[in-house]
Amino acid sequence: MARNIGSHYTAHRVLGRGSAGTVWLGEGPEGPVAIKVLREDLAADRDLAERFAHERHALLGLEHPHIVGVRDLVIGGADARDIALVMDLVRGPDLRRHLERERRLTPHEAVAITAGVASGLAVAHAAGIVHRDVKPENILLDTTAPEPRALLTDFGVAKLIDEPHRHGGKGGVVGTPDYMAPEIVEGLPPRAAVDIYALVTVLYELLAGFTPFGGGHPGAVLRRQVTETAAELPGLPRELWELIQQCLAKAPASRLRAVELASRLRELQPALVGLPPLDIGDPLAAPADQPPAAAAPTAAVPAGAAGGGPASGGTRTAVPLVRGSAPDSERATHTRMRVPDADELAGGAHGTARVVRAPGQPRAGSAKHQAAARRRRRLAATAAGLVGAGALGGWLLLSGGGGDGGGRDDGNAPGVEEIDDPVVP
Repeated sequence: MARNIGSHYTAHRVLGRGSAGTVWLGEGPEGPVAIKVLREDLAADRDLAERFAHERHALLGLEHPHIVGVRDLVIGGADARDIALVMDLVRGPDLRRHLERERRLTPHEAVAITAGVASGLAVAHAAGIVHRDVKPENILLDTTAPEPRALLTDFGVAKLIDEPHRHGGKGGVVGTPDYMAPEIVEGLPPRAAVDIYALVTVLYELLAGFTPFGGGHPGAVLRRQVTETAAELPGLPRELWELIQQCLAKAPASRLRAVELASRLRELQPALVGLPPLDIGDPLAAPADQPPAAAAPTAAVPAGAAGGGPASGGTRTAVPLVRGSAPDSERATHTRMRVPDADELAGGAHGTARVVRAPGQPRAGSAKHQAAARRRRRLAATAAGLVGAGALGGWLLLSGGGGDGGGRDDGNAPGVEEIDDPVVP
C-alpha cells in the first residue's frame, strides 16, 4: 500500500529491511527514488531528529560515482514522526545477494569492487565523515552499466543513531560483528581506520566466501576480532595478500588510508585478469564422512538494500556492546569475553579459529581429526615409556643392578621419582 513521505514523495513498495529501517521504492518530483524510513522507535526520538537535521548538509553533500547520493531529508510527514532519507535509486542487487549467488568472486572482480568503494570512502573521510557500518548489505551494484559499479550507501546513519548511546544513554555501540574493527570492540572512538578494516574484511569475504573471523556466536566473533590473525588465503598473489594483511592490522595506525587503498588495489588489478575464483574449502563445512553439526541459534536479520530486491534472511546480527560500570580484572575486552586458550585458537568443532583448508582436508575438530590426534598421543606416550625404561635399565646395569651389587635397595634410582603409567585417552 502506498504511503506519503513528506509532501513531495510517495513510497510504493518495500525493497528491503535493515537494522535501522525499511527501504521503499518511491516516486518524487524528479522520478523514481529509494526512500529509507527509519524505524518508528528511532523516529520518535526527538534528539535523533535534531541530529539528523543538524547533519542535513553533510548527508546531502557527499557526491561521488561510488556513493549513493542522498537527495533529500524528510523529518515529519503524514504521521509527523517519519525520518526518511530520499536517495538515488540504484537498479541492481546489494553485494550480499550477489555474493550468495556467486559464492566467491574472481580476484579481479573482488578488487575492482573494493577499489571503487575505497575511493568513495576517501571522499567521505576527507569531509570528516566515517561510515562505521561498511558491509555487503550496504554496498549496492548498479547493473545498468556494461560493468557493474559498486556504490556505498547509508553514510553517517550509524553515527547519528549511535550517538546517544555513547553519551550515557541506554544501549551501547552497535555494529555487525563480522566487520567490526578491534578498537570498536575495545570501546575506543571509531575513526576512519574502522572503515578500512571493515572494507578489507568485505574483500576477504568476496575472495574466500566467508569472513576471516566469522562463524558461531556473535560474542565469539568479537573476541576473535581482538585476539586472532586472519588465515592466509592459498592461491592469492603475494602482493594482494600483504595488502589485506596490512589493512586487517589490529593497530588502526598500521592500516592504509582509503585513498592509498584505492590506489594500491588499482595498481594490482592488471595482474589479476584471468585468475579464477579461489579453490578453497569452507572452514565451517563438515567433511563428506561426517554429518553437519547442529548450528548454534543466531538471530537472523534481513538484509536491506536501496536498489535490491526482497529482503533475504541471514545469520549476521547487529549486537549491542555494553560497557561495564566498574573495572573487572578478569575482563580481556569490553565484551566480558575471556582470551581463548591454545586449543580454541587451533580451531575445531567448538573452537574459535577459522583456518582455511584445502578441499577434502579433515576439518579441525571433526571425528577424523580427533581420531588422528588420539593416535599421535598414544604413539608419543609409548615412545616416551620405552625411552624411559631403556634409560633406567642402562643406569641399573652400570651401577651394579640393584641390591645384589651393593647399590640402593629401595627400588628407586637416586633422584628419580616413580612415574605412574601414562594415561592415554
